Amino acid sequence: MIIDVDQHLFEPRTAWRDHIDSNLRDDAIAITDDDRGYPWLTWRGERLYLAEVQFPGKAKQIGDLRLRIARGELAEHRYEDVLPAEYTDAKARLARLDAWGLDASVLFPNFGLLWEDMLSGDVAAQCGNMRAFNRWMAGVVADGGGRLFGVGHITLRDRDWVLEEIRALGRAGIRLAMTAPAPVDGKALSHADLDPIWAAFCEHGVTPVFHVGGFRGPLHPAWYEGDPETVDRVMDSAFLWVAPAVALANMAVFGVFERFPELRVGVVELTAHWVPQFLLMLDGAYGFYVARHGEPPRRLAERPGEYVRRHVRVGALAYEQPAGLISLVGEDTFMFGSDWPHAEGIADPLGDYERAMGDVTGSAREKLLGGNAEWLLRL
Repeated sequence: MIIDVDQHLFEPRTAWRDHIDSNLRDDAIAITDDDRGYPWLTWRGERLYLAEVQFPGKAKQIGDLRLRIARGELAEHRYEDVLPAEYTDAKARLARLDAWGLDASVLFPNFGLLWEDMLSGDVAAQCGNMRAFNRWMAGVVADGGGRLFGVGHITLRDRDWVLEEIRALGRAGIRLAMTAPAPVDGKALSHADLDPIWAAFCEHGVTPVFHVGGFRGPLHPAWYEGDPETVDRVMDSAFLWVAPAVALANMAVFGVFERFPELRVGVVELTAHWVPQFLLMLDGAYGFYVARHGEPPRRLAERPGEYVRRHVRVGALAYEQPAGLISLVGEDTFMFGSDWPHAEGIADPLGDYERAMGDVTGSAREKLLGGNAEWLLRL
């Protein structure tokens, strides 16, 4: 089974408003045009971010659009006029999968990658919009004929809410949930208060996934000075790997994977080139700590790197030459992902990936192109 583990589905203009709880209707995110015809992701009347339509390999088009806006020009097209059907519609996406030779794809949010931290000051609104998105995605999954694996969007900040939401995702057939690789209101992911949440993931067959998104980053705010961008900052792009690396190290060293042997975690679009060095440094640092202190911060049955190898699967982008990564780490870790249809993605998901991935054969090829994703999805 060939599974693209990193595609995106664009939310319709009113997806959040159509699916949010009625008492939160005024808090729903929406896509709204300004007086010059440009669409914006908005919340409570405030512009959060430009609702741009991207195309693989066409990053310059985004820059050109922003320059037109800066010059005060009118929009050349309506948002819907440039949005292909397969960007939003399940049936149209299935037709594209057939054309590409793909059996299935994992569908992450599109605009949902932007706003999580922007709504962090209002947990109820944050959770409400996530739940609205999840309800919309449940409909996509239902229309996908078992080939579209939609990803839910959750926060761990409200424990009662997230326990209920994980249960609802499981009932809806949503097997993955985008979760921030970041502390939860000051608590590390290994904190005992979060253990009921990890248990719920296991119980309901839902896998948390770390993905590029609007979560609070791991770098000090001073490092961003001089960058006018609010979401897609240069330092974030250069250090995509830091957040998942820190999160996984914390979960491994402080026993989350040992306490929850059924827990599985995905890392997608946060790059994969760092994994070999990370595993080396993680076990090396742990061993050195034990030698200096006589005992670890928490006793583990195995080295922390072994838990990461067993519990985690990582999406490898085409330009990262997966063959080399597999030679260093083994065949059980990496997954094929195209990031379609984003500008940094590839236009022909399977064909372009195969041309770039290097010499991968036999069981390693089967696992890279689908087997490891099947494991993550608990198929």
